[in-house]
Amino acid sequence: MRTRDLSYWLFLAPVLLALLLVVVVPMLLGLFYSFTTWNGIRTGDFVGFQNYINLFSDQRFLDSLWFTTKFSVVSVILINFIGLSLALIVTSKIKTSSLLRTTFFMPNLIGGLILGFIWQFIFLKVFASVGETIGMESLQGWLSTTQTGFWGLVILMSWQMAGYIMVIYIAYLEGLPKELLEAAEIDGATTVQRFRFIIFPLVAPAFTVSMFLTLSNTFKLYDQNLSLTAGGPYNSTEMVAMEIFKTAFVQNAFAYAQAKAIIFFVIVAVISLVQVYINKRREVEM
Repeated sequence: MRTRDLSYWLFLAPVLLALLLVVVVPMLLGLFYSFTTWNGIRTGDFVGFQNYINLFSDQRFLDSLWFTTKFSVVSVILINFIGLSLALIVTSKIKTSSLLRTTFFMPNLIGGLILGFIWQFIFLKVFASVGETIGMESLQGWLSTTQTGFWGLVILMSWQMAGYIMVIYIAYLEGLPKELLEAAEIDGATTVQRFRFIIFPLVAPAFTVSMFLTLSNTFKLYDQNLSLTAGGPYNSTEMVAMEIFKTAFVQNAFAYAQAKAIIFFVIVAVISLVQVYINKRREVEM
């Protein structure tokens, strides 16, 4: 760092300033406000850890945290499985590879709110029409129960993010040494064996990156949750981000909401860093 000249720091200064004003300062202020009775206007009285103590007995917050955890685990598994599968398909020797890459990636370009309304129409109208036509009652009334709302959110998130994760896997798959795969094929290794013992270990760095991105995105999901189910029925599909938002802007308990946000941030940060550490140890270097 001592060898950097003045021009380096001058170019870096706007980014550091933006990071300081947009991320660091608001985070420190939020941490301070979480120890008070801040209502969005006045700081109020200093209450210490009372807000943090209260949230651990807040059943609605705990339910939303449990729902978010279940949703994240299922979504992360599905998104990475689908993303890797799509990457293997488009990196194979097929003529429509470029078209398929574009098609699979396109859902990621649609905004979360719009995407939620699109899938809401599919679940409520299309599914109901198909169910009525073929006589399947299970397809009617989707999003009206906790179970269908859960799977609706999983389907939406998987459909949106799988193409993005596919691109990450493609970058690593195309960088695999061809001679190693050819040698394994000559030695009689089957397709499954080549994937298990060569391809998957060598794309482990892509798995680390993808796990980090999918974990962080699924845990902090808000816009799709708002437009698809709005937390219903009876707040049973309400995720943590939405619960914190309602605590702040509906209940007008900004300090309490900030305490929830701090705890939520710590949980997501710990889970993300632990998985990065574990996956990094599994990576294979060429």
